[in-house]
Formats: sequence, C-alpha cells, structure tokens
Amino acid sequence: MPGIGLLLLRAALGGVTLFEGAGSLTASPAGGAYRWVVGLVAVAAGVGLLLGYLTPLASLVALLTSLAGELAWFARSPGSPLGAGLAAGLGVVIAAALLCLGPGAFSLDARLFGRREIVIPANAHQPRL
Repeated sequence: MPGIGLLLLRAALGGVTLFEGAGSLTASPAGGAYRWVVGLVAVAAGVGLLLGYLTPLASLVALLTSLAGELAWFARSPGSPLGAGLAAGLGVVIAAALLCLGPGAFSLDARLFGRREIVIPANAHQPRL
C-alpha cells in the first residue's frame, strides 16, 4: 500500500509538472531562452517523476519550479494547472514529501538501485551493558 501511495503522489506531481513545462514551451515567445530552459527542465522532471527515475532529483526540480511559479520568478503559461496560489502550494508540499520519502516500490529507481528495507531488531530498545 505505501508503494501505491507513492506512485499516486509521483503521478499527480509528474503529470502537473509535465503539463506545466509543456505549457511553458508552447507559450508565446516572450521570455526567450529562459522560458525554454524552464520548460525543458520541467518536462524532464515530470517524465522522471512519472517513471520513478531519479526521483529525489526530479522532486527537487519540481519543488523549485513550483516554488518559482508561486513566488512569480517566471511568468506562468495561460491555462496553467498551478495558476492558483493554493495549487502551487500543494505542488510544493507534494514535491517536498516525495523528496523525503523517495520513489517507492513501483518505480524505475526500485528496479535499478534495489529496494531498501530497514529492519529494527526486537531488542533494539534494551540498553547494552
């Protein structure tokens, strides 16, 4: 169940970030190369999140692009899914949660780098003498 929850979080944030980046690429040419760079980085982060590939890096990029849009560091494209302040704030929170939690079981990261399971011994709470 936790793997499915992380998959849903990755899919939601990845889809929105991908859509946001594509909107930035197809918007008016105002903004020039800066808009293209932001758009391409957002598209790459969105695809990475959807696939679960390099999830911590993709989450960090999605967090920064959502935060940049929230703080109006760059103009958002018309029809942006993160146009409202609350939606962009939720994007920041979801990206921070994914950055902390990782990709989950249903990701390319789990296939490529292996799953990690922390086993706490039963007597871990007893002091050693």
